[in-house]
Amino acid sequence: MFNFRILKRDPKSRARAGIFTTPHGVIHTPAFVPVGTLAAVKTLTPEELKTLGADVVLANTYHLYLRPGDERMRRLGGLHKFMNWRGPLVTDSGGFQAFSLGLGIEHGVGKIANIFPDEGARVLSSRGPDPRPTTTKRQNSSPDNKSFTTIDEDGVNFVSHIDGSRHRLTPEISLRIQQNLGADIMFAFDECTSPLSSYEYTKTAMERTHRWAIRSLKAKNKVSPATKMPQALFGIVQGGEYKDLREESVKFIGDLPFEGFGIGGSLGKSKKDMWNILDWTIPHLPDNKPRHLLGIGDPVDFMPAIKRGVDLFDCVAPTRLARNGSIYTKKGNINLRNAKFATDKKPLEPFDYAQGKPGCACYTCTNYSRAYVAHLLKVGEILGHRLATIHNLHFVINLVSVIRRDILEA
Repeated sequence: MFNFRILKRDPKSRARAGIFTTPHGVIHTPAFVPVGTLAAVKTLTPEELKTLGADVVLANTYHLYLRPGDERMRRLGGLHKFMNWRGPLVTDSGGFQAFSLGLGIEHGVGKIANIFPDEGARVLSSRGPDPRPTTTKRQNSSPDNKSFTTIDEDGVNFVSHIDGSRHRLTPEISLRIQQNLGADIMFAFDECTSPLSSYEYTKTAMERTHRWAIRSLKAKNKVSPATKMPQALFGIVQGGEYKDLREESVKFIGDLPFEGFGIGGSLGKSKKDMWNILDWTIPHLPDNKPRHLLGIGDPVDFMPAIKRGVDLFDCVAPTRLARNGSIYTKKGNINLRNAKFATDKKPLEPFDYAQGKPGCACYTCTNYSRAYVAHLLKVGEILGHRLATIHNLHFVINLVSVIRRDILEA
């Protein structure tokens, strides 16, 4: 039911173009995976996503567990029916939420520390002291940076950001939720560390992730109780920015019988760190299985990551940036909230005079000007969010598709 077939390899790099077959269709790799956290890619319908060229969508296990609940989803026939998405679906494990609602808040960072410029002065030395005590209970760095999670050997305790209720995720609970959702691709439960975590804590979290990976495999059923179809389970390589830990983790996770692999956790304090991590990791992963770089979606990262052997990407950035007026173009992002765009008649991506054709063929660029979309965003019209989102998603999906085509034609 699941099959990954490599169609062509780039002779000058680790890049490859392939097809990953799932019960709900195929994913043409490399591919960008739009994120529909709550069973919807914000402002767009599933039909629009298909029109944009999306093969697959990722939904969020933790958030769907809170609302509407995985048992309700199971009774309704699974996530595919619930959201009317007929293609492949991915669900994350909830492990990233353990970070984003815990150390992510405490440290004020994301997967890569310096993507938050205001936090630059807080980056610690690579083997400096952990800002937390030696126990795994999260201590708040300030009253405003309050963690919603605590971690122990068995799993993670969450305080709901919605109503303050208490919840718990373990590998077994995460798999139960994902199986009730019925996604084609699930992820093993893991602990995602911060770019500011010490070597010692990163090692502890990695070893716990390895134990959780085995428990996740044991908890996996043959078919989803919602869809009655098989599901693939991907393992996640951890180890932060530390070469020896990444190599230890990839060898451990890579030897387990997963259908594919995610490269997760902290990706360091800079883009250079991220490239190093991929160079340490990917050569040790099984060549015949897909590789997913979790949470990365900056267009400038696609080519170097694909050259290193990445097959799948996911990120909320294209849609989140769109809603805030930040628009992808071939010459870099523009911010439509700047006053100069209020009278700009050009489409979001200007006419490409070198090619003698429009710079972008998306619905938004074909029909609307920068001035119009800027106006909609300024006055808070939902249509502005939709038009900007259509463009940004078209941009990233098409960019990866062009890279795929170039690999096939090389």
